[in-house]
Amino acid sequence: MKGIVLAGGTGSRLYPSTRSISKHLFPVYDKPMFYYPLSVLMTAGIREVLVVSNPDGLPLIQRVLGDGSALGMDIRYAVQTEPRGIAEALVIGRDHISGHRSALVLGDNMFHGEGLDGHLNRAASSTSGCTLFGCKVSDPRSYAVAGFGEGGAFTSLEEKPAAPKSDYAVAGLYFYDQDVVDIAMEVEPSGRGELEITDVNRAYLERGRAEFVTMANEVMWLDLGTEESLLEGGRYVSTMARDSGVRVACLEEIALRMGFIGVEECHRLGAEMANSPYGEYVMEAARRAAGLQQGAGV
Repeated sequence: MKGIVLAGGTGSRLYPSTRSISKHLFPVYDKPMFYYPLSVLMTAGIREVLVVSNPDGLPLIQRVLGDGSALGMDIRYAVQTEPRGIAEALVIGRDHISGHRSALVLGDNMFHGEGLDGHLNRAASSTSGCTLFGCKVSDPRSYAVAGFGEGGAFTSLEEKPAAPKSDYAVAGLYFYDQDVVDIAMEVEPSGRGELEITDVNRAYLERGRAEFVTMANEVMWLDLGTEESLLEGGRYVSTMARDSGVRVACLEEIALRMGFIGVEECHRLGAEMANSPYGEYVMEAARRAAGLQQGAGV
């Protein structure tokens, strides 16, 4: 399975801050915003990732992640010259994902919680169709919204409807089978001139090959593209670090846990940032893992 992180767009909801820098580089407590969606793909076991971003943001993201080898990954990059819709990421990344199952995550989305790993593992192991995730929201008119029929069957998708059929919004995380490139290539621009991801997802739904997974209280989802949600995300990560000792979306720790890198590699990455609390956390994660290995007689 391969992954795409879409870190494009203009960030207009965060003007004037985003007039000089991509929102995906904004710090969310202790790390850049793009760490959070990338961590989701890593947790799903995906090691080959394409980052799609605008011409200004892409070199800066690449400066941080490089080719991904330090994390035991293969990370590549592609430019989205103008924001032409989420589904365009599938078109831009067609050579990357063609012939493979894939996952697309939006660069300003944060997911975290005890139930997340299970959801990701099930979606990643699915071999047919698409898997969409959703949460209840207070104002579904701002999102793509799922509709349900008798027995809770997933029956419809509407993009920012004036009269939503439910209060379940589709989150910015989508898992697809090998057919997604062909489907995305057939999508026509919407009235606002964009290739809508909802049209891709609706095509799967109309073929009876779409699953909608509701994420309840065990998973936190935030769209970090607004002033308030950006602050909320920072508070959440800060609280987790203070109260639980967990640094959400620590890429080095996830790479170690997933077996992408070993203890020595993880400790070295932490040592490179040793003057920061984040670097100390990464080194401690490596020390804990080494202790567990020794205790198990490895």
